[in-house]
Amino acid sequence: MEELISIIMPTYNCGNFIAESVESVINQTYSNWELIIVDDCSTDDTETVIKKYSGKDERIKFYKLSVNSGAAVARNYGTNTAQGVYIAFLDSDDLWHENKLKKQIDFMKDNKYAFTCTTYAQIDESGKKNGVVIKVKKKVDYNAVLLSCPIGNSTVIYNANILGKIEIPNIRKRNDDALWLKILKIEKYAYGLDEKLMLYRVRKNSLSRNKIELVKYHWYLYRKIEKLSVVRSAWHIFCWIIIKILKIK
Repeated sequence: MEELISIIMPTYNCGNFIAESVESVINQTYSNWELIIVDDCSTDDTETVIKKYSGKDERIKFYKLSVNSGAAVARNYGTNTAQGVYIAFLDSDDLWHENKLKKQIDFMKDNKYAFTCTTYAQIDESGKKNGVVIKVKKKVDYNAVLLSCPIGNSTVIYNANILGKIEIPNIRKRNDDALWLKILKIEKYAYGLDEKLMLYRVRKNSLSRNKIELVKYHWYLYRKIEKLSVVRSAWHIFCWIIIKILKIK
């Protein structure tokens, strides 16, 4: 028997991409899921696009925040609404391979893992692959994620029956990293399934592209949320910058 998976999808002005993301869920070979879409006050046609799907498929549930509050608030709203044994995340411009849920849940059950992620590939705004593949590690712990987070948000599934529903710290950027660190204080490892089961869309206006802003959010994450010392926070920022430079080269 397939256990229910709750898929959390926050969205903001993704009308050009969200239909393809929703269809990648509808096309899953694993059928017992609920897709919880939380709109963070989009000003484009996102709501109209979503309602075309939610009106036909009762597994697709649409909610709209009353005030624009950021992805963390939207994700927490979705998580609090979720009824599933498992919690999965899918950004509203990313795509899943059709057997993503089936393969990952089998991987979790076969190995008794509570927190998992997968390898994924990048695509551009038009959906064309750019040749970049982010390989997952077999397992990562808290310190590994602090150094350089290898976990793709839209690849994650965790067992809410075992770990509970984990609230995401309310920061605008790197809130997914903050969530993984929070989970890794409960569950020692995140385990990786080395199969390309997700496509991550790289967009020109993406929040994650402004590296200076990211440094500021990393500092906030280390000092204010994780309560690391100034020295340790500075060390992790330095390591993060070096890793990014090496990747660029």
